[in-house]
Parts: sequence; structure tokens; C-alpha cells
Amino acid sequence: MRIHPALLILTWCVFVTYMQRAPFVALLILATLTLALGWWLAGSKLAQLLRRTRWIMLSLLFIYAYSTPGQAVMPELGNWSPVYEGLQDGATQLLRLLAALASLAVLLGGLHRLQLISGLYSLFAPLRYMGLSRERCAIRLALTLQYAEVAMLRSHARWQDALQGLFETHEIAQQHIALPLHRWAARDIALAILLAILILGLILR
Repeated sequence: MRIHPALLILTWCVFVTYMQRAPFVALLILATLTLALGWWLAGSKLAQLLRRTRWIMLSLLFIYAYSTPGQAVMPELGNWSPVYEGLQDGATQLLRLLAALASLAVLLGGLHRLQLISGLYSLFAPLRYMGLSRERCAIRLALTLQYAEVAMLRSHARWQDALQGLFETHEIAQQHIALPLHRWAARDIALAILLAILILGLILR
């Protein structure tokens, strides 16, 4: 059974949104299961995402541990001590980030680039009612993904070199992009309605 790419992208968005509101116990269970699923289905992509965000995750935990008011873990250190409440909030945000990265790895592992763009192209359909071109949005997205892919494959000895590489000009040869457009099956429509109900529930919660 092949699910529409747009539906898979929408499912990922709903999942990440729910993780922002889930209680800690449910968040811990879902994050653990998502990480296990990510290692199983897209281990290499997940490892790459974790490797490139490790400093962000450590900084996130550090900021929460030292900027949140609460009880000091080591009172003898005074203001230099992290607080329990900050560590808990930091761990919560870290679990949300890990779950989002693991589910993103599964999504990217299940959809190749053209399928991903095709799914977003379908989701961009309402833009035509706003006078915007979803074809142009899809093309710009394709170029953005191409730049990102080149940047991820390029190795840098220093982070300054990686940052400078973002501002380098790239020559892109003229090319045609043929998007595989997928038909919406009855099951896709039913799942889309279910996701819409879940989104409405999250908004009104």
C-alpha cells in the first residue's frame, strides 16, 4: 500500500505538533519508540542529523539548566549550580527535538527528493487562491534541497569554513524538473480527514 507523499508529510507535522503538547511520560515513551524506529528504518540519516545537531542539543540543555528559576542541584556552587526544574525542562525540550529528528529521518528515508517535493507541491495547492505560484515554490524548494545536500556532503575542518560556504555562489546548470504527481486514493482522503480532525483537536485543546 503506497500512501500519498503529502499525507506522510502532513502526518509528520501532526506528530511534531502533538509532541509539543504531550505530557512528559507520554513524551518519553513516544520519543523512545520513535528513536528506535528511526535507527531501524533510517539509521544512517538519523546518525547524520544527530551528529550535526549535537551542539544545539547540548546548548539547549545548558541554557535551560542555568536560566530557569528553581532549586539548585548543588547548593554549594551557588549561582554556578544548575537547577532541577531547568534540567527537567531541558530534558523535555531535548526529547521533543530527538523525536522530531528521528521522525524526520524516517520521513526522508521513505521519500526520495522528488517525492518530497511532489508532496509539498500538493500541500501548496491553496497558495493559488492567494495569487502565489506553487510551481515556483516547488522549484525554489528543489534548489534549496540541492544546496543543502551539497553542503552536507562537503567536509570542513573548521566551523568558520562551513559558515563561509553558505555564502558562496553556486553555478547551477539549466535543468528540467519532472515531479511525479500522485493521485489521491480513497484511503488517502480518509486519512487526510482523520488528520484534519486531529489538527483541529490540537488547536482547540
